Amino acid sequence: MELETTHPKPHAIMFPLCFQGHIIPTVHLALKLASKGFTITFINTESTHHQIIKSRPQDDDNDEQDIFAGARKSGLDIRYKTMTDGFPLSFNRILNLGQFCVGLLHVFPVHVDEIVGNIVGDDPSVSCLIADTFYPWPSTIAKKYNLVHISFWTEPVLVFTLYYHVDLLVINGHFASHDNREDTIDYIPGVQAIEPKDLISYLQQTDVSTATYELIFKAFESVKKADYILCNTVEELEPHAISGIREKQPIYAIGPLFSIIGQNGSIVATSLRSQSDCKQWLDTKPHGSVLYISFGSLAPLNELDVEEIAQGLLLSKVSFVWVLRPDSVSYSESYVLPVGFEDEIKDRGLIVPWCNQIEVISHPAVGGFLTHCGWNSILESIWYGVPMLCFPIFTDQPTNRKIVVDDWKVGLNLCDKKPLTRLEVGEKINRLMSGKSAEELREEMKKVKEIVENAADKDGLSEKAICEFICQVKAKIDKGM
Repeated sequence: MELETTHPKPHAIMFPLCFQGHIIPTVHLALKLASKGFTITFINTESTHHQIIKSRPQDDDNDEQDIFAGARKSGLDIRYKTMTDGFPLSFNRILNLGQFCVGLLHVFPVHVDEIVGNIVGDDPSVSCLIADTFYPWPSTIAKKYNLVHISFWTEPVLVFTLYYHVDLLVINGHFASHDNREDTIDYIPGVQAIEPKDLISYLQQTDVSTATYELIFKAFESVKKADYILCNTVEELEPHAISGIREKQPIYAIGPLFSIIGQNGSIVATSLRSQSDCKQWLDTKPHGSVLYISFGSLAPLNELDVEEIAQGLLLSKVSFVWVLRPDSVSYSESYVLPVGFEDEIKDRGLIVPWCNQIEVISHPAVGGFLTHCGWNSILESIWYGVPMLCFPIFTDQPTNRKIVVDDWKVGLNLCDKKPLTRLEVGEKINRLMSGKSAEELREEMKKVKEIVENAADKDGLSEKAICEFICQVKAKIDKGM
């Protein structure tokens, strides 16, 4: 025990990116590290904090503004602060994404510098900075305050690797060219081969002059200076990509990071939207009979595609829960389903604006998931053994689709060729939910689920990775960085 007392307790300041798909795993990383002895100071922007507080259940009589108060009561040392991102609360960060990215590049780092300086000044025990990889400033701030720089990546390492080696894509004419090449990409370290159509949507564009691209490029310059990279994935599922990066920098696969029902993760509010309760409705449905549909918190859908999905659902005759955000089609106006659709589905379908995805996907009535292929959704689907129907929209989702359908074989494509048609939607839903193809998907899913469960076990690869990471960080702090 004496050896333990010689190690200072690591104290990390954590900055999640302000989007739902980044906030959730970053909160779970904070809980995980705090359960392993870290002190965490977790910092949300005022905008994110406001959305979380506003979205809590109406019957929640807790007026506590500190989302980690419950975690502290359970013995975890997590402090909570909020800060401005440089924009007023009323500013629509999604509708004005270009302007917001300019702010993240030039204004937000000034505020980050100020709050980190204040925290370090007040508490010299602070030793680490953990920030989302998509931020461009962590290497500069960590160096200024002599902090261990830990970059947290919330997507698959295959996606990380493609961004990391973007220079090779440019040199070879597959990206940032007026006429991008369309042949197979087979020269990226750690990536066996990938088709251009399976690249991240940002790497399929020809115009790279926007603030979004400047943000991405600067972020990946910063991550190359990180002391450690943590990623929400499983080593055994992405061995080539992980070993490719490991030749360059220390990288640890510590996934899956999310709240399993009944664990302490659910004591921290993370939802940016109010959640509808689907449990009572699901309780009335037979085992494995319901299709869950959600296209995530951010992705904009084409109105024609939504109509074809709606009509395909009618043709399939399958029961479903559909998360249809009011801003599913446009960030500036609410979307309304085709006239008469809700009458036709009667008690066969439940349409909600948002829900607790873990509660739905873990319900025994759910037998399939029509998904945009967000990484959190994929990990949750695997954990609960629910095969997927894939309809990627943007960012990392086209690449994630390749992993799910082509590599792991735990999902089907919603459409093999565009445009999407209601007939194909109906047919694919039925292939996902019943018959020989559904059985084959479930068999493959069992294998992948076992790999993920084993990794998360107390003797598993992800658990060993996080313990090894903590040892390395403590040793680095001991040496005075």
